[in-house]
Amino acid sequence: MKQSALLLGSLLALAACATPPATPPVSDATVQAHVDAATRLASDDLKPFLALCKPAPATRPTVDAADLNAQIAKPSPPPGKAFDNLYWVGDSWVSAWAINTSEGIILLDTLNEGKEAARLIEGGLRRVGLNPARIKYIIVTHGHGDHYGGVNYLVSRYHPHVAMGAADWAMMETKPDFPTPIWEPIPKRDIEVKDGDKITLGDTTVTMYITAGHTMGTISPVFDVTSRGEHHRVMEWGGTGFNFGKDFGRLDAFIASTKRMRTVAAEQNIDVLISNHPNFDEAPAKLAKLRSTPRAPNPFVQGTANVQRALDVMNECGLAQHDRFTMTN
Repeated sequence: MKQSALLLGSLLALAACATPPATPPVSDATVQAHVDAATRLASDDLKPFLALCKPAPATRPTVDAADLNAQIAKPSPPPGKAFDNLYWVGDSWVSAWAINTSEGIILLDTLNEGKEAARLIEGGLRRVGLNPARIKYIIVTHGHGDHYGGVNYLVSRYHPHVAMGAADWAMMETKPDFPTPIWEPIPKRDIEVKDGDKITLGDTTVTMYITAGHTMGTISPVFDVTSRGEHHRVMEWGGTGFNFGKDFGRLDAFIASTKRMRTVAAEQNIDVLISNHPNFDEAPAKLAKLRSTPRAPNPFVQGTANVQRALDVMNECGLAQHDRFTMTN
């Protein structure tokens, strides 16, 4: 009996040791712990993503017309070829990407307005040797005007199909996040994207993942590219900033999306992460490096572990912001 009691006591002691410690209440210390973790993960090469760790406003900001016009008016970097079949045609603060396939072009986003689309997308495609009349599909990564602004112009010129997350079509048509006359009228509803939907054009298939958070219909496209005979797999992260105010539904969705896509990156050996804003992926600087040292390794190729690390940085920044919002309840 005594031995049984001793055995029971030992088992209870082991069970107590196996119980995970209680999660500490949120505080400035837990916020800082997430920021510190993000900073360690970012190291030197992923520092641009740490902008996401800065405190976000508890109320949704409004569009400053003067600031937006100033952004649009800034000189734009030159367009460029990132891979054999992927081209950047953006402005100084927002990106558009063109996937060149055997049967036409799949365009990722359209900048702020028709004039920009004419100057930077049409003009940029011609500068890199592509014909804008070959645009067959436009994938809008999320329903904010700096990404759909040029759609109407391009549709009127070339009649491509337009794909957007179903939730973002609805948001734009009912209660836009950032209504402003600077951005042109919303495009006519066309393809409603669900998670995992694919667009195939010629020799290229783009798989569209819904990575809700920045908006609830944000799309992160995944597709293959080549460079110097080598194949790579690309993910464009479709929406990054916490500009939606203290909305735990969207913030929780963002955190979950980064965790999920970290797994997808591992499963599919995604080794390139690009953005729809060049301040995150530094696309113009990488294109300049490709032009100046064309025989050097392609700077856009990061490796799967580093793509996962970028998603971890965004995840930790999301957790830091979650704790900040929780403390303001």
